[in-house]
Amino acid sequence: MNLTDFDYDLPQELIAQRPLAERDASRMLVVDRASGAWEDRQFRDFPDLLRGDELVVVNNARVLPARLFGRRTGIHAQQPGDNSPARQEHLQAPIEVLLVRRVEEDVWEALVRPGRKIPVGDRIVFGDGELEARVERRGGFGLRILRFTSRTGFYEALGRLGRIPLPPYIKRADEASDRERYQTVYARQGSAVAAPTAGLHFTPEILARLRERGIETSEITLDVSLGTFEPIRTEQLEDHKIHAESYEISEAAAAAIGRAKSEGRPVLAIGTTVVRAVEDAAAKSAERSTTITPGAAEADIFIYPGKPLRIVNQMLTNFHLPRSSLLALVATFAGRENILQAYGHAVEAGYRFYSYGDCMLIR
Repeated sequence: MNLTDFDYDLPQELIAQRPLAERDASRMLVVDRASGAWEDRQFRDFPDLLRGDELVVVNNARVLPARLFGRRTGIHAQQPGDNSPARQEHLQAPIEVLLVRRVEEDVWEALVRPGRKIPVGDRIVFGDGELEARVERRGGFGLRILRFTSRTGFYEALGRLGRIPLPPYIKRADEASDRERYQTVYARQGSAVAAPTAGLHFTPEILARLRERGIETSEITLDVSLGTFEPIRTEQLEDHKIHAESYEISEAAAAAIGRAKSEGRPVLAIGTTVVRAVEDAAAKSAERSTTITPGAAEADIFIYPGKPLRIVNQMLTNFHLPRSSLLALVATFAGRENILQAYGHAVEAGYRFYSYGDCMLIR
């Protein structure tokens, strides 16, 4: 399957740079996965468009303020006898650290800029020294492995010093309001460095309307990584090696999914991250399994047209980048041609795209 088969033209002005004033004011393109027919609606219609027996599964991962600015210190920074102005200016130059994925307790893969000036063994100090990172080793794709220490605890210090890591297609600096808006209203746990953006449309009122209709909801946790923005670099889609993301499915969530499947009820995933987690768990449980074993794992599943979907029947999702693994995943539900035609309509109708944009319900 050629990567060019998942391309489309998107005017830059349709890439949403800010969220709407109200979360649930976004537009929603409803796509019939069998026929490919679509209908323009508002997200506020979402609870009323459901049959009523669906299991709605959300990703409750919390986004960390994973962007840090510090200064260099350590064994390579402190060269005795060199107090030249140029040397001092170099030491005072800001260092940007973007957390990518937690490796173990207080150890993270990170992008460091300018990375070439930060060798193994160097230290980076943030704030007034309440948070510090040591470069343990180099990783692939320009990553560094950093070990953090803090006087007050890593997450407490990060909460004060870190900034929200907005996606690369949002061409502005993060603002104070992004701490709340680039987070779902049901975010509870985890160490995500990007938002499960399909969930950004939900409000407490929408969740209450689902409960009033008796619609069951369940939560899983998948820590969205920066790999979600990673481009496909191979000409053939099947040759791409997908990024891995950590997830955890509780016993309650696994049981709810098992009940829905055994009763023939639809499982509606809120976002591609939920699809990845539950389909990966099903694939690892047993061949052709429609049950899920609870626990923690790494999602390394690559879903594209022709791959089987064992758990999810419907999904709510934002609009995704051309030639991306997420667009391939969405095309698995309704077919590549149907999805690209729906995207073409969304462009023509002026829908807002990507993280702070509008959404699509595939059913």
